Amino acid sequence: MDTNEKQTQKQKQAKPLGGLLAAAVSRAVPVVAGIEDKVLDARTPCADYDVKTLANHLLHVVVEFQKLAVKQDSDFSSPPDYVARAGWRERFAREAEALVEAWSTPGALEGTTGAMNMPARTVGGMALLDLTAHAWDLARATGQSYEADPAVVAELTEVVERLAPTGREMGVFGAAVPVGADADPFARLLAATGRDPYGH
Repeated sequence: MDTNEKQTQKQKQAKPLGGLLAAAVSRAVPVVAGIEDKVLDARTPCADYDVKTLANHLLHVVVEFQKLAVKQDSDFSSPPDYVARAGWRERFAREAEALVEAWSTPGALEGTTGAMNMPARTVGGMALLDLTAHAWDLARATGQSYEADPAVVAELTEVVERLAPTGREMGVFGAAVPVGADADPFARLLAATGRDPYGH
């Protein structure tokens, strides 16, 4: 079997992205709902973000990646202050469900999307990564528990392997954090993005 045939077979075997996003959303929404106002200024595993800033970023990511699913232009440069508005936790839940719907629509994974004209499935994988990693960041920062769906972790392990070199050049990922041989797959995934899965 040549490389192209292997890639085609792999794509056929890949789990639907919409289902993976739904699994990630089901874990992220309770974390966001559990963020209390008194911890909005707490630091997070993302060095440049406190909880409020990261929550704003994540909600903006969820909104903008909906546009990318339908091949519209997006703007990640200046997130609005969603958290300053009443009902922002409920809005996150609504927008996250809309994200799942957008990437579950026929044609969403076809062609390219975004300013860099990246393959749509790769862009959808980036949405899945942000949703998963930042939900963990927020859970860690606010004293909540978080457990990623195993199928999501498996998908993101491949996503990070593909994107990590470019991500590190762009400053999106930090240097990989060493973990022990007994580390579970999610810990390895977090470490590959530059996060310490066992620290803060």
